[in-house]
Amino acid sequence: MAFALMLCSTVCASDATHSTTAGRTVAAASAARPIVVPQQVQFQVRKLRGARPAKPVDAKALTKRLDRYLAGRPGPVTAVVKDLTTGRVYRYHRHQVMITASTAKVQILMALLLRTPWRKLSKATRHDADLMIRFSDNEAADRLWLKIGGAAGFTKAGRKLGLKHTQGIPGDCLDLYCWGITRTTAGDQIHLMRQLVSPKSPLPARARAQVLRLMGKVTKSQHWGVSAAACKGDRVPLKNGWLKRVSTKRWAIVSVGLIRGHGHDYAVAVLTEGSAEAGYGIATVQGVATRIMKALRSCRG
Repeated sequence: MAFALMLCSTVCASDATHSTTAGRTVAAASAARPIVVPQQVQFQVRKLRGARPAKPVDAKALTKRLDRYLAGRPGPVTAVVKDLTTGRVYRYHRHQVMITASTAKVQILMALLLRTPWRKLSKATRHDADLMIRFSDNEAADRLWLKIGGAAGFTKAGRKLGLKHTQGIPGDCLDLYCWGITRTTAGDQIHLMRQLVSPKSPLPARARAQVLRLMGKVTKSQHWGVSAAACKGDRVPLKNGWLKRVSTKRWAIVSVGLIRGHGHDYAVAVLTEGSAEAGYGIATVQGVATRIMKALRSCRG
């Protein structure tokens, strides 16, 4: 896929930093400032005409390609991409467990809608859902975290949705609840995305539509990550996360979502940690997502 440099330098609002001390989970909200991404590491795909299926994936060759790309780039990376239409799937470091950062907000909303239909939510709660998904607002997420019963409610919903390795973190946190340091796998995040489009999902169709609607309207400054691997005409509901760890001073950058179009739904999840700069981590996520998607299909043009 061809790339073109983005000229804008601001990608998204800040997330939060977290650490664990003396057996107590601590989360400290970072200052409300934008993440500035150096132009030399910030990319977007020039969306080409349509899409066409690629030849069968050579998983070993793709893994070697990703290994070469990631050689010298700091921190672990895990990724899964699944064609939900055909069932074809590619996994990279599938057993790696990493934190969700703000991508946990999708599961928070799904947990809420498993309890209460969208139409029965108060105006204030629906507004919090909008802020949490479209703008990644942490305070709105905190309020909804309480409404679902905190870590216990989050975990219970995850089990109902079929997640095996994702569990809410209990504890008292400073300024922010513990959803941001939820540990998960790329495979669990793929399964969560599948539950948004599957008629067999425990989440009702109207609820799935509301989640997808909000993920499809993420504010432009946060429309990076999974969307870099889209072709022209694709729809890309997504949720990104970015979090600077107190203990390491390094960034966790995560992007999960769906690429929908041309007769296929692709679920994509890329999780990274260890970047010294947020922009570098974003470039890593996008580089991994585009390389995998290019192996699964190609854009026309």
